[in-house]
Amino acid sequence: MDVIQAIILGIVQGLTEFIPISSTGHLVFASRYTDLYGGNPEQITATMAVIQLGTLAAVFVYFASDIWNISVSFVQDHFALISGNKKNYSGTNGVRPIWMSEDSWVGWLIIIGSIPVGIVGLLFKDTIEGALTKNLWLIGSMLIGVALLLALAEYIGKQRKDIKELGVIDALVVGCSQVLALVPGASRSGSTIMGGLFAGLKRETAARFSFLLMIPAITASGLLQLYEAWHILPDDTWIPLLVGTIVSGIVGYLAIWFLLAFLRRYSTAIFIIYRIILGGIILILLWQGVLSPQV
Repeated sequence: MDVIQAIILGIVQGLTEFIPISSTGHLVFASRYTDLYGGNPEQITATMAVIQLGTLAAVFVYFASDIWNISVSFVQDHFALISGNKKNYSGTNGVRPIWMSEDSWVGWLIIIGSIPVGIVGLLFKDTIEGALTKNLWLIGSMLIGVALLLALAEYIGKQRKDIKELGVIDALVVGCSQVLALVPGASRSGSTIMGGLFAGLKRETAARFSFLLMIPAITASGLLQLYEAWHILPDDTWIPLLVGTIVSGIVGYLAIWFLLAFLRRYSTAIFIIYRIILGGIILILLWQGVLSPQV
């Protein structure tokens, strides 16, 4: 991988990780277009996972105050519980323990919501990293499938809850939706925003919780792949990979800002339409033999 390939991948990753149009699906096309590693699926997967660390950094920077408040409150509330000095917070709405603050409760929701993707990711790690998940038939189908589910969520979701009103079941609904992100073409943000809408969250709230929920999954997969990448990527890859990761972080930060601002005023309809059109084009080109399902 050279610097130009890395910059292209970084831009694609940064744009598509947070906008609900499937980062992996677009990265597969980008890797084909740039002939990355001659199409080696394990090396491509490792590169994608490492570049994701750039977008993870974007989440940490953008939500720095939220992450700090959640972390501090989580430690303080649980220390107070253990030491017998627990506080009583008002306005629990019956969804969180009275001794736990709103920020501390969000910390638990993130932990609970991360369990499904962690279990499935570990159980099917080899399949996720293999050639099957780079298959364009699968990517095209998932682009359309998740688009239809997102449209259904937009239609039936009540869209009235804030994060402070989320309960355990709501977190599990979003967390189980995140499992779809393990399949290329689904989109992590698209799947989790969809789950949030099904759980009754407002659009912007669904996106915010989606981004916070990404932190454990992307951190775990990125660091694991970073360790494995030392053994499977060529030695001359690391400087371009660093460049691509930085680019993905910068572009990702801008993408977060754009999507949150967009969802305050508009629905996800434009992304649904884009996914259906792109997925349809991919499937038609595959059917006509213009594209090969695999690299």
